[in-house]
Amino acid sequence: MTALPDSSLHHSPHRPRRTLWRRRLRYFYLRFMRMQGSSQELARGLAAGVFSGCFPLFGLQIIIGVAIATIIRGNRLMAATGTWISNPFTYVPIFAFNYQLGHWLLGGGPLDQMADLETLKGWTTMGAHVTAALLTGSCLVGLVFSILSYFLGLQVFQALRQRRRRQQSKEP
Repeated sequence: MTALPDSSLHHSPHRPRRTLWRRRLRYFYLRFMRMQGSSQELARGLAAGVFSGCFPLFGLQIIIGVAIATIIRGNRLMAATGTWISNPFTYVPIFAFNYQLGHWLLGGGPLDQMADLETLKGWTTMGAHVTAALLTGSCLVGLVFSILSYFLGLQVFQALRQRRRRQQSKEP
């Protein structure tokens, strides 16, 4: 005998879509509130994910974030979530800013001098400079945003936990 699908997850003419979205959001909110680990572990995981999300390593960001979270004893699920800082809507602005910052930190370079692009060496030099500038900028931006996300996340997680404890103490 097969189990019937949960009708609350499917659109039905008797239940407006707005109600379904509200239920789904509430479900994810409750899952988030019940996440295992201390506030510090959750904040460390978030910071690890935000750091790795600042790098243009598509497909590896989550793996790197989870690995960093494991090393620093952070929540791995929060690390995976933190990588969402870079998504299809934010890729271009984040990585353009990271490149510009890295280019500035490295003191300009072949792009300022319009490298000789008629030779293989010219292309190689330009490619190495672009890569170095992007990774340098990504590292600095990742460090700044991960530190900010740690402290902001810590405050949010502590406030949410206190709120949950107050609600639980009110329930009979």
